[in-house]
Amino acid sequence: MVGSFNWVHCFFIIFHVFAATSIYSSTFASTQLSTNFLDIAKKPEVFDWMVKIRRKIHENPELGYEEFETSKLIRAELDKLGIPYKHPVAVTGVIGFIGTGMSPFVALRADMDALPIQEKVEWEHKSKVLGKMHACGHDAHVTMLLGAAKILKDHEKEIQGTVVLVFQPAEEGGGGAKKILDAGVLENVTAIFGLHVTPNFAIGEVASKSGLMLARSGVFEARIGGKGGHAAIPQHSIDPILAASNVIISLQHLVSREADPLDSQVVTVGKFEGGSAFNVIPDSVTIGGTFRAFSKQSFQQLRQRIEQIVTGQASVQRCNATVNFLEEEKPFFPATINNGDLHVHFQNVAWDLLGINKVHDMKSLMGAEDFSFYQEVMPGHFSMLGMMNASHERLEQLHTPFFKVNEDVLPYGATLHASLAVNYLLKYSQDVPILDAKYHNEL
Repeated sequence: MVGSFNWVHCFFIIFHVFAATSIYSSTFASTQLSTNFLDIAKKPEVFDWMVKIRRKIHENPELGYEEFETSKLIRAELDKLGIPYKHPVAVTGVIGFIGTGMSPFVALRADMDALPIQEKVEWEHKSKVLGKMHACGHDAHVTMLLGAAKILKDHEKEIQGTVVLVFQPAEEGGGGAKKILDAGVLENVTAIFGLHVTPNFAIGEVASKSGLMLARSGVFEARIGGKGGHAAIPQHSIDPILAASNVIISLQHLVSREADPLDSQVVTVGKFEGGSAFNVIPDSVTIGGTFRAFSKQSFQQLRQRIEQIVTGQASVQRCNATVNFLEEEKPFFPATINNGDLHVHFQNVAWDLLGINKVHDMKSLMGAEDFSFYQEVMPGHFSMLGMMNASHERLEQLHTPFFKVNEDVLPYGATLHASLAVNYLLKYSQDVPILDAKYHNEL
């Protein structure tokens, strides 16, 4: 009996030592791998290659579902790297594959589309397309994912599964993520990661949070019809501009007087079109805007009340009104909610790569991301990548005509993508030695 006890006790000691050694070894290996990735990404030949790609995309911005040349550039680079892909997916999307071609599958996503903004930054590689600009950093996102693809391809033998590269169209309101999912190309992916550049954190720093990160979002457009006429005899007209002005003021009361102050909500009118002469009252006015909330209940309440206020206030001014929420063209975005386990994984990878003091917790924001569509069907994690440099000029915020990308961010984004994927697959293979039956072996 005593001998049996000693043998069992000895077995458990050996087992725990082996397990601890294995865990330490894999942790050390993943740390070394991430460090190596960053060194590779910072090599002049790799960095210059990424800069060249980013500037070419920046010069030729394309709006949602029109990213044909961007998609062509991506496919050309994947061909050079020897990376297989599917195309077209969701009109212009490209889905690449690196690794064993077998499970488990982890996805990395980059959005491709530009914005209808006229660039006002004067530099050698300014947008060549009138009224279009990469003012949200998607040119950098595509470049960083291609950089990650290059790194991963060079380390393909170390990938314990398959990394799926998602070059996605139409993030800016078009719901490109939803179309990617509808195409069925990510059905067996077990996790997906995405990132976004930001001027609010320093270069080489990242920020994210577990749980609720970004808001639900929708858009609306309203046509308010009246009766046009001469501005000098308004009594013979029904003024839709006056009606629209009252509508806009009343919409602001939704947040200030109807919403719980502790339940963040936004209603913003960003579009007002009506009339073309100083002395003419127009027949109609079109207004449009966005509404946002964190909870589904508050979001649906805003939707209902926007329609009621537009039609009701128009009626008070003797006008008629119709409201369109454009759900076919611009589907409502769900809230971006980061998976808790993936957030821990993100923190561990980022700590190893950048240092614990360079990884920040952030507050929830009223911004929105169609990355949330992925998170509705699989575990997902979204993070912000800093690109501010205190010794350089201050960077403008996203969605402005003066927005600029600090290209020193490119190696960090490429490395973070690659490290998140490789280390996820390494951990997944250790935690789940036998794949869950609900996942197939092929994508």
